[in-house]
Amino acid sequence: MQTLTQTDTLGPADRSDTRLRRHALAAAALVAPWFIVACNTGWAMAQAAGASDETGADALTAAAAHPALLRNVVLFGMLGALLMMPAALGAARVAGRGAARLAFVGGTLTAAGYACYQAVLLTDLTTLAMVRVGGPMVGFAAVLDARQQDATGTWVFLLFVLGNIVGTFLLGLALWRSRSVPRWAAAAVMIWPPTHIVGLVAGVEWFEVAGAAVQAIGFAAVAVRLLRRTD
Repeated sequence: MQTLTQTDTLGPADRSDTRLRRHALAAAALVAPWFIVACNTGWAMAQAAGASDETGADALTAAAAHPALLRNVVLFGMLGALLMMPAALGAARVAGRGAARLAFVGGTLTAAGYACYQAVLLTDLTTLAMVRVGGPMVGFAAVLDARQQDATGTWVFLLFVLGNIVGTFLLGLALWRSRSVPRWAAAAVMIWPPTHIVGLVAGVEWFEVAGAAVQAIGFAAVAVRLLRRTD
């Protein structure tokens, strides 16, 4: 008796739906990382001009000096974070056949981290609004500092860091172990966490720009692999 495969059991509508999901995940993997590159590039340009966000006063000063640039940084970052969620899940799907558990953990953590990044970026819109409206900047700075120190929202920032650093590395490692994409592509995804850490320690955003660009090339290979998969 001939054994039926999963594809054999799918009807035309099911295959069309599966193909649509696969193409959507591929599109997200191809586009999302470049929004992250644009976000980091914008902040690197502001940082090169003396901008900082270490304190509330620093953030207000940066917003006043570069309002349009930082608004674009937030916009690109939010779009990138939104699309990185399906991109991460698409990469986990690609790696799932050879490293299922690792792909699940890495993909879930990465997606959760970028979901939290949305919340982190939304607070920057408040800073820009404070500068645009005007008022007691000393008081505004105190509000921003108090918000940063509020333990209620600390877990959001911690989950963002965990997903962005640990999740992305585990996702790249799953791609490496599964051999679902070329090894150079998996390494390109894994390079983002160390370059991000180096950039934070050195205080030079251009490390993150370089790492994000290399990561984008790795995700492009994931997109190609998604498109080449059968339904």
